[in-house]
Amino acid sequence: MNDEAIRVSHLASGLTVITEQMPRVETVSLGAYVAAGARFETAEENGVSHFLEHMAFKGTERRTAAAIAEEIESVGGHINAYTAREQTAYYVKLLKEDLALGADIIGDILAHSTFEPEELERERAVILQEIGQANDTPDDIIFDHFHEAAFPGQPIGRPVLGTSGVIERLKRGSLLSYMQAHYAAGNVVLAAAGALTHEAVVELAGRHFSDLAGRVPPSAEPAAYRGGEYRETRDLDQVHVVLGFPSVAYNDPDFYPVLLLTTLLGGGMSSRLFQEVREKRGLVYSVYSFTEPYRDGGLFGIYAGTGEREVEELMPVVLEELRKVQKDVAEAELARARAQVKASLLMSLESTGSRCEQLARQWQVFGRVIPVAETVARINAVTLPDILRAAGRIFRAPPTLAVLGPEARVPELSVIAERLAA
Repeated sequence: MNDEAIRVSHLASGLTVITEQMPRVETVSLGAYVAAGARFETAEENGVSHFLEHMAFKGTERRTAAAIAEEIESVGGHINAYTAREQTAYYVKLLKEDLALGADIIGDILAHSTFEPEELERERAVILQEIGQANDTPDDIIFDHFHEAAFPGQPIGRPVLGTSGVIERLKRGSLLSYMQAHYAAGNVVLAAAGALTHEAVVELAGRHFSDLAGRVPPSAEPAAYRGGEYRETRDLDQVHVVLGFPSVAYNDPDFYPVLLLTTLLGGGMSSRLFQEVREKRGLVYSVYSFTEPYRDGGLFGIYAGTGEREVEELMPVVLEELRKVQKDVAEAELARARAQVKASLLMSLESTGSRCEQLARQWQVFGRVIPVAETVARINAVTLPDILRAAGRIFRAPPTLAVLGPEARVPELSVIAERLAA
């Protein structure tokens, strides 16, 4: 990333425009990133953010659903969207000469979607199928159960897709009200990266995003980690287990130590968990650790998919690895994790789409774009004592457990906590 190629403008409406000009590419990615997702929803409207994402492609005042797809694909471009807990994104990737078309369509679907009743009912059926598919995919739905156990009764713990009961009841007016409240210009970052000029993107933003409201959007309910347990007996070939703990927010001083801890513990084939649990003992096909930072907290987790007979041996082995990583980490392990994290970061910068998303996320979280050199320096600055401190901070906190599959002898939550505290 050439930090000098990054420019930021603030429109009178409150919309922020961030661009990065990338030499020697022929494409451009452009996205509108809305600082609203599942954690901004009430229980009665859980899933509305994701429903809106679907409906955005189902017709505007000027375009039918078919026209949106045809206009993008007739120039060889791609359009897509996603919903997360803190963000909803709408983005395109096109050849550089088609940037104006991309800005027109993204602005159109954000400001002029019509939510025709017939399209809404059709998409409701599609989302209900998506929820059904997730429920039928144990290594997917287990993470929803994990989040709900970690943050019970809170928006951040609810599923991004929503539940079937809520989706079946959501009215057109609820979608419109939520969109009017959260899709305000000041809550949106328009980011673009690739073969572009900043001036051109600003001009397109002024032309196609001027109808976004200028109101102040509602804030999210603060996240309060509780920790808990979810167990569901189901006739499956594997037992799916997620063990997790409260973790750090994006701006926490331990963010980079936790990132490297995640990698050396369960982030690749050379990681401790992969080597000990899969390679040496053959207890799983899949095992890995992950971290999910938010603006005001986060989660650290370990996922394993194992057999009904192997699960009894699995958990003590995992817990022992969590105990050991609090006491001793080799310099070679840290160096390997550091190399993996830096390589992943720098490789992602070769993609216009990844750069575009990174610009928006950093602005919405930190209020600035962080230079790559600064990120690399922070990764390089992590020491062995930092890793040990982060491991102790996380693995001695109250755990959360989610188990899905055939009835299995997985220790109770209190037993897990006692073993880690010993």
